[in-house]
Amino acid sequence: MPLPDAASASPLRAKNALRRELRRRRRVLTPRQQRTAAAGLCQRLKTLPELRRARRISLYLPVSGEIDPLPLLPWLYRRGVNVYLPVLRPFSANSLWFVAYRPGTPMIKNRFGIREPAPRFSARRANRLPAWALDTLIVPLVGFDAHANRMGMGGGFYDRTLAFMRHPGPKPTLIGAAHACQQVDRLPVEPWDIALTAIVTDTAVVRPPRR
Repeated sequence: MPLPDAASASPLRAKNALRRELRRRRRVLTPRQQRTAAAGLCQRLKTLPELRRARRISLYLPVSGEIDPLPLLPWLYRRGVNVYLPVLRPFSANSLWFVAYRPGTPMIKNRFGIREPAPRFSARRANRLPAWALDTLIVPLVGFDAHANRMGMGGGFYDRTLAFMRHPGPKPTLIGAAHACQQVDRLPVEPWDIALTAIVTDTAVVRPPRR
């Protein structure tokens, strides 16, 4: 099936159609294909200088066919890296906290059915960080192009949470993670989109062209 062009004459309709098709593509991958893809992803992530020097990293728990970064955990823990997960921030519209994730962290399912650290654990300030205090965020995506533009799920959680990246101050490295089959020819760039440092798939590392 040919992919819809998200930059066509009907941008919103085309973008929604593209998002549905790319989500379908990753959902139909077999468990074996998913495991192989996760291994390839993590092998490439380990080579990135942005990960090798990081000491505070955010991962995500995969859902709906997202490529799985969790095989990276033993390598991170051996290196003494503090690992965090995105958590829906209470009393705030569509934004995220980043909460410590380690063996024994109590977990629940949020309103989207995604597992995350439990509210009482997340509420303790010692267990969480603002996004700007992280060294590297590994973020999921629905689609990407050769310029490392990212299409998310459409909720705007990361875009709102990372809006500070447009202003002076500390900035974490942002690494997208995806299956190779989620790449498209081109994506539209919206004013609120936050640029990624790179996108890593099971087969390649894609970085934006130098300006």
